[in-house]
Amino acid sequence: METTIGTGLSHLGAALGMGIASLGGAIGMGILVSKAIESMVRQPEQAGVVRTTMFIGIAFVEAAILYTLVISFILLAK
Repeated sequence: METTIGTGLSHLGAALGMGIASLGGAIGMGILVSKAIESMVRQPEQAGVVRTTMFIGIAFVEAAILYTLVISFILLAK
């Protein structure tokens, strides 16, 4: 099966996109959880609010990574 340059570039774009999105998401989640734990230690009475906000933030970061996954699948389907 012969591949074209466009197909190869779309595969490269999909791989790079997922790699960068995963790396950025992992770093972002690490910082988010770290700061949330730090704020829970400083103000234990606000731990419930901070935890809820942290989970909402994690959901947004995961959504961005999942959007990249969908775009990668679209690129691979071409």
